[in-house]
Amino acid sequence: MRVVFVHGACVRDGSWWWHRTAGLLRERGVPSEAPALPSCGEAGVPAGTGGPGLPEDVAAVRRVLEAVDGPTVVVAHSYGGIVTAEAAAGIDSVRHLLLVAGYLPEEGQSLADFGTGSPSPFLDVDPGAGTFGVDPGRLVDTFLQDCAPGVQEQAAEHLARQSLHAAGQPVGAAAWQQVPSTYLVCARDRGTPPERQREFARRAGAVVELDAGHHPFLSRPAEVRDLLLRL
Repeated sequence: MRVVFVHGACVRDGSWWWHRTAGLLRERGVPSEAPALPSCGEAGVPAGTGGPGLPEDVAAVRRVLEAVDGPTVVVAHSYGGIVTAEAAAGIDSVRHLLLVAGYLPEEGQSLADFGTGSPSPFLDVDPGAGTFGVDPGRLVDTFLQDCAPGVQEQAAEHLARQSLHAAGQPVGAAAWQQVPSTYLVCARDRGTPPERQREFARRAGAVVELDAGHHPFLSRPAEVRDLLLRL
């Protein structure tokens, strides 16, 4: 088995965000990889109005999934669920999807379809530049309140501006309709409220709840590892 981690919005260096869980998996002989998402400026092209969007993110993840044979579990966090819905479709090696506080869009839906019509208070949106990002002053209290202080400090160094149009671009497939899926509800999440996650989770095949904030793979890595090993 191998694991492919797909990070959420407005961050960069996916390998850092997943490193605590990935390290524990590696001790059990399970390799993992975290593709870069171009819409977050990770492919050498700046995010923005003319920058990469969802299609480029989908292509980047799909290249990784197609590169290696063997059973694969895709772990998609938050916005990563949007990317994975299309990127993992029709790939035989993908045996399970784990959505962590993520989205399971129908074909033709976008991230914006799951919103309330106005930006969340923890986001900093710049329509002129065509980017959005997390307000650094709200990062810890919203997303990392249950993480160790050292992790909180490092996380601030791994934020990114993301192309705004990525949020409105629809997916062309819904892999969760083809592949067994599990939804991990983060019961202490202050970014994506748990009650909304439970609504999203109705589309998944199985649901697990963890008493954790938005990033359980940083705050409760052993429990995320154990869940993955069971899958």
